[in-house]
Amino acid sequence: MTSSFALLSGGTAVTDFETSQIDLEIEENVDLPGAFRVTLPVSVSAAGDYDMPADTRFGPLSNIAVTATAADGQAHCLIDGYVLAQEVHLDGTAAASTIKVSGQDASWLMNMTETAREWPDVTDGIAANAIFGDYGFLPDPKNLDDDSSVHTADTASLMQRASDAQFLRDLARRSGKLFRVYCTDTPGVRTGAFATPSIEEDPAVTLILNPPDEANVGALDIVWDVMRPTSVTAEQLLMSDESGVPAGGETAASGLAALDAKDLAAFAGRPANALLTTQAADAGTVRERAQALVRDSGWFVRCEGSTDTTRLGAILRAGTVAQVNAAGSVHSGKYFVWSVRHHITARGHEMKFVLLRNALGEATPSGGGFP
Repeated sequence: MTSSFALLSGGTAVTDFETSQIDLEIEENVDLPGAFRVTLPVSVSAAGDYDMPADTRFGPLSNIAVTATAADGQAHCLIDGYVLAQEVHLDGTAAASTIKVSGQDASWLMNMTETAREWPDVTDGIAANAIFGDYGFLPDPKNLDDDSSVHTADTASLMQRASDAQFLRDLARRSGKLFRVYCTDTPGVRTGAFATPSIEEDPAVTLILNPPDEANVGALDIVWDVMRPTSVTAEQLLMSDESGVPAGGETAASGLAALDAKDLAAFAGRPANALLTTQAADAGTVRERAQALVRDSGWFVRCEGSTDTTRLGAILRAGTVAQVNAAGSVHSGKYFVWSVRHHITARGHEMKFVLLRNALGEATPSGGGFP
């Protein structure tokens, strides 16, 4: 089975274009909104008007979804969102006229109203699930794992002064979580995620760099950067504690499993500590925010590359784990898929990806082949 795709508007397949006339770009990202751009031809109607600029299927806030399937037969819903902009190129010859329709995933619905709201006696995860429920999004089962302490009304309620999307994105970053809204295989079925990165799962795909006749990925560009803290010190005097001893302290653990033998501290060889000034009602929140900074700092390895569904036989998705093989003893191993940019035309389905890693492998003596 070769790869295939479908463009849907309002849940109905758009079938009045040849696949050779459709150009799709979709970007998935684990901590930013998913985005899409659809390029279609513009024709002159029998009445002498340009057709697509007036087509209500691609009007403001129209629902657009894209599904795709590779040789493995697994159906994927790459984007399920709403039209936010149009770019129309009109040429004297209608055959050269095009329209570009762009938008974001369904999290855009959470950005349309800014709210001032108090959330008493809830954890971060409970608040996130309640907000997702307001939009009919299914909560990710992991949203309540590794949750915050309860924000009690008698100490410090959780306060919202932003849109629901901005509130959850800020809350996720200061607690070491990832916030996103996505669909997996069925348009219209949307999942709201406010969860710790799932990096202990089995790899969804294996990317092979060598030998060339077995490779299913192009060149890889890998960068590591140790100019970041390996630990964080956060301390604060609590009004509820009369001892005068600050809560918190030094935190060096991210709460995530290392994806290989040497995490940032082990690979850098020397500790680097950062001071965090934060406001929190209890010691647990102080430690949580310090851990979030350590977790973010720990992604010190970045890998970029590209492949396509013909070579890979599958579709790479953001938020999954990928195995990289034959990249050497230091760089081979498991990576977390941070973002994927899909480019789909009748010629094929290309995927440009960004992988992150919080550890590197042990170097082996030269001449050891491609582990």
